[in-house]
Amino acid sequence: MFKCVKSYFTKLNLRLPFCLRLYLHLQVINPFYVFQLFSITLWMIDNYYIYAICIFIISIGSIFISLYEIRKQSVTLRSMARLVTNVTIRRNSEEECVSSEDLVPGDCIIIPQEGLLLPCDAALLAGECLVNESMLTGESVPVLKTPLPAAERMYSSETERRHTLFCGTQLIQAKGGGRGGSGAVAVVTSTGFFTAKGNLVSSILYPQPTNFRFYQDSVKFLLILGCVGKSFSRDRPYFELIIRSLDIVTIAVPPALPAAITTGTIYAQRRLKRQGVFCISPPRINICAKVSVFCFDKTGTLTEDGLDVWGVMEGGHAGFSELVPEPSLLSPGNMLTGLACCHTVTLLRDQPLGDPLELKMVESTGWVWHHEALDAEFGGHRVLAVMRPPTRQLSAQGPAVAIVQRFAFSSTLQRMSVVTVARGGHLALAFIKGSPEMVASLCLSETVPAQFSGKLQSFSSEGLRVLALAYKPLDSDTDFRTIERVIQLCVFHRGEVEKDMHFLGLLMMKNLVKPESAKVINILRLAQLRSIMVTGDNILTAVNVAKSCGMVGSDEKVIFVNATPHTAQAMPTLRFNLEDGGATAAQSSVEVITQSGFGYHLAISGKSFAALCDHFPEYLPKVLLRTTVFARMTPDQKTQLVKELQKLDYRVGMCGDGANDCGALRSADVGVSLSEAEASVASPFTSRTDNISCVPLLIREGRCSLVTSFSLFRYMALYSLIQLCSVLTLYTMKTSMADLQFLVCDIFVVSVLAIVMGRGGPSEELHPRRPPASLITVPVLGSIFIHTCMVILGQLSALFITTSQDWYIPLNSTVYGAANLPNMENASVFAVAGFQYIIMAVVVTKGYPHKKPLFYNLIFLGILFVLFGLMSWLVLYPGPLVCKHLQMYNFTDMGFKMLLVAVAALNLLICFVVEVSDHGQLFVFVYLHE
Repeated sequence: MFKCVKSYFTKLNLRLPFCLRLYLHLQVINPFYVFQLFSITLWMIDNYYIYAICIFIISIGSIFISLYEIRKQSVTLRSMARLVTNVTIRRNSEEECVSSEDLVPGDCIIIPQEGLLLPCDAALLAGECLVNESMLTGESVPVLKTPLPAAERMYSSETERRHTLFCGTQLIQAKGGGRGGSGAVAVVTSTGFFTAKGNLVSSILYPQPTNFRFYQDSVKFLLILGCVGKSFSRDRPYFELIIRSLDIVTIAVPPALPAAITTGTIYAQRRLKRQGVFCISPPRINICAKVSVFCFDKTGTLTEDGLDVWGVMEGGHAGFSELVPEPSLLSPGNMLTGLACCHTVTLLRDQPLGDPLELKMVESTGWVWHHEALDAEFGGHRVLAVMRPPTRQLSAQGPAVAIVQRFAFSSTLQRMSVVTVARGGHLALAFIKGSPEMVASLCLSETVPAQFSGKLQSFSSEGLRVLALAYKPLDSDTDFRTIERVIQLCVFHRGEVEKDMHFLGLLMMKNLVKPESAKVINILRLAQLRSIMVTGDNILTAVNVAKSCGMVGSDEKVIFVNATPHTAQAMPTLRFNLEDGGATAAQSSVEVITQSGFGYHLAISGKSFAALCDHFPEYLPKVLLRTTVFARMTPDQKTQLVKELQKLDYRVGMCGDGANDCGALRSADVGVSLSEAEASVASPFTSRTDNISCVPLLIREGRCSLVTSFSLFRYMALYSLIQLCSVLTLYTMKTSMADLQFLVCDIFVVSVLAIVMGRGGPSEELHPRRPPASLITVPVLGSIFIHTCMVILGQLSALFITTSQDWYIPLNSTVYGAANLPNMENASVFAVAGFQYIIMAVVVTKGYPHKKPLFYNLIFLGILFVLFGLMSWLVLYPGPLVCKHLQMYNFTDMGFKMLLVAVAALNLLICFVVEVSDHGQLFVFVYLHE
């Protein structure tokens, strides 16, 4: 049975030739390449051999380049996903070494002390593991995993993350679970695509589609162009009528349009990478342009990771003692022992690793780790860590203390706890550390000082991070002397340890706001982008930080939203309290509060947010529209908040730095993870910088990319319309364009310009006006219509000027199409159309205020001058050899040639004036009315 279930690594071990054949098959049935094949076939039938061959070569080259990129990605993904190693498992009371490919759920894995790269998801049963989860979460700080507690509920890896070892993570160290206190024991819970890493690989292989109007409107507009092209046909013989009609469709629908509109995104992705921002979902770059609200985590994102101990205050029956600035100055007792032992910091090669807050807390006590602790010295317990006072204070501070069990910190529970014993296994104590409100609720009421609420509010209002500590002596008759009894302790119910505690005191830590935070928030505010703080910290601390970083102005008021759920004793309530503690607005005043002026901000806690969602859904949208601070939010509530904002038609951005933000980062339209890991897949975007300065950069690049995509779309549409007008005009005159004329326009003019047009970078400032996301709008369609009219007038003007000349020679009416070449009509229309391709590239690149001016794109500017020069040379001094190969008539009248150039120059002037005046005013008008 064990060999029946194979891991997904075996499934993903695909033979690359098969993958390439599969991808080639998918490329062949891709609508873009089907249309290309249809066009090439039609051109071959119509004797456009040279042009058809060139397009065929380009298409084949494009396919092979795509195959090469796909093969590289497949190799990279395979190397990331495929993991085969040997692991030691316990089956039928015997240990054996097997391949990770043979693991099945239920296998018991023996994790060595030096750790390993885990090939499956597993629940930790005994011992502790120090794990690097940066591959999954982007969190650079190693995480300490503790044994799964006993509970009569269904196991879930999401709710038991602190006790779950995830596939693909690096187990750095294991101890306290095996023989002699080394190693750990875990049970396999899932393999293959059912693991956390398997889900990530699946999301990379099959990304969630992005619902963005720009991409939907692109397809609609192509269909419109196709219908326009199909509607033009002339009375010809039946076969020729079909050929001409289909040929017009291939001209009206630009084959290179899908590839062209992605160049802006590619350039933006490269610029972001140079700035240290990495993207694993390029389509989301354009979505950054439409972000209207950005949510920020607090600790590590808006504020510094590192915390400085501001002071400690012990509590007792008589109230709080005087504030002590340094914990090391405390008298020996449970408060000092709790600060030194209630943590998940562990040693790795004599280097303490763990949460920065806990590292700073332990460092402030002066206690150190005991390096040569034996289980026998502590009553036979499986010792996880031993803490002792400094050597010079050993006699005064008391003996060393061993940590024998940890209940890791949980964002949902808002606390963590440990069980400690002294030498010989005596004086077993449980310590708890967490949010003051939670710790106080677990303590005996008579041990909590009466001034607790006042002190907490005072310290939190100053922006301090406040933690509370409590302790409880374990039963004196508890026997921890044997290994069997220790195993029983390891499966103690957490609730049994964390109840009826004795309050010890408060620890205050100063969390400074990063200097970049206020600057970025101010930039977003000036750009009329809403900023929201989403944190698990105290609501008063969060409000203080919001004021420090500029989310809440110094002259603005904060209203606290208090919602309570339905209970057996009371009905649900919703109240609004002013920041100064004055007037309280009852439920009947909800409309007044939520619709008041911009001088008010709302702040809400996680519990009130949950009660609001459950009992007052009719008020939820109004509250969300005005709330700036969300405090005491669990990871699930952060994700729910993002989804609720999206229901209000917000494009939501989320910026965080920890594993608790992963759900919200993935749910947001734009998720930004602050991490040093380039390959982090915690969110679509990962920044190497440890501050939020990447957010305005990302929005500016998104706007630049979207505007560039619009410009390229308009250019490719106008290019097809220019060519359509030329072909229809010449068809009317019973002639057409030559094969090489098509080739010159499509390959050497339009394609080159389309490739380099998107190189222009974003503007330096973030403008309040956001670019539109839809192509089917009056500004876009209006500009295309106006420019098309100018194109038609320009080509008809050139044709009428030609036919009005004294030396004009009419066409041979008995010959059709290319057989009528060269002729005067073709030469004049081709000359003006060639200039129009270049003119429209200049006109549509105007991207103010989201892009830098044209002269910043030096390559594009240089190519424009070169093409203008070449086109002028073709019109004025083509030479007999060029005229022969292009099948172009060579006019001898230099004055007429200059007149054609003047028509093109007048066309440029009119289109440019229209673009910067009427179209610009129309754009602003439509934007303001949206």
